[in-house]
This record gives sequence, C-alpha cells and structure tokens, in this order.
Amino acid sequence: TADARINDLYLWPQPGTSAAQLQQHLKDRVAQLPAPPQLDFTSAERIRALSLQAFDRSFAVTNWLQAVAIGIGLFGVAASFSAQVLARRKEFGLLAHVGFTRRQLHRLVALEGAVWTALGAITGLLLGLCISVVLVHVVNPQSFNWTMDLALPWPRIAPLLLAVLAAGTVTTWLAGRAAASGQAVMAVKEDW
Repeated sequence: TADARINDLYLWPQPGTSAAQLQQHLKDRVAQLPAPPQLDFTSAERIRALSLQAFDRSFAVTNWLQAVAIGIGLFGVAASFSAQVLARRKEFGLLAHVGFTRRQLHRLVALEGAVWTALGAITGLLLGLCISVVLVHVVNPQSFNWTMDLALPWPRIAPLLLAVLAAGTVTTWLAGRAAASGQAVMAVKEDW
C-alpha cells in the first residue's frame, strides 16, 4: 500500500489451513520481494495473554493499596475503640463491680468490635459493588467506548471479608483490654 503508518495485519486462516501453514506461505511470498520487510507473527491467544499479563502488573499496585487501606482502617478501629473504652471506663467498672469477669469484659468488647467490623465490611462491600457497576456500565462505555461483563470473584471476596472481620475483632479486643483493668472499678468509685 506504500502507507508507512500501517504496521499490523490481521489474518484468519481458511478452514483446514493451520496458522503455521499460513505463516510459511506469507514468508515465502515476502521473501520474493526486492526488499523484504521483517515479519513478526503472533496469535490472538498470545496477544490476549500478554494483555492480561500487563493488566495483572498494573493491578498489582491496586492490591498493595488495598492492603494499605486495610491497615489504615485497622489503625482507625484500634484508635476509636481505645477512645471508646476510655470513655466507657465507668460502664465497664460497673459491669466488673456487678460480677463480670475480665474474660467476659474482653468478650463483650470483642463482640462489639466484631459487630462493628462486620457492619463496616458489608457497607464497604455494597459501596464497592455500586462503584463497580457505575464503572462497568457507565464510565467504560462513555470514556472508552467498550464494556465488559461484571463478574464477582466470590472465592476471593469471601476470604478477604472473613480476614477483615477477624483482624477487626482482634484489633478491638487488643484495644479494649484496658476495659478489664482494675482502674475501671476505681472509675466507678469516683462517682460515689
């Protein structure tokens, strides 16, 4: 064509012709030209594999950002539960005074942490799904002129939710250990 901007050519072999046969035929024909160009052949499967590999590399940063966000979230949970335990010292002291053991107070704080963490994880999951739907069905068609099916990787989401729930519960339990201290009983005494 003498158009130097063209550098790709897509070919589909006829039924009964293999890709290798088509490649060899093209190499033979091009070799007869006075200045044969260099040809590189690849398959659609190979291009797809390379594209997916590039996407995986680009999303590796996203996975690290996700881990950092979870860490920051756990730090926030620990800070807020520590503040809550300090604010509720008298309540915990009263519970200890009426017969709650340290173990029961720890369990109470851990249960509260588990409930709040579960609520946060479910809310985050629902908001993430809403954002995903908007990206897939609105942003992609308008910005990139293409769309894709929305597939939810439940085998990956479910363990992540359970891990966040466990981490949040342990974090609140550790942050709330001060609730069972002897100082909590003394805090009740301050009101008398």
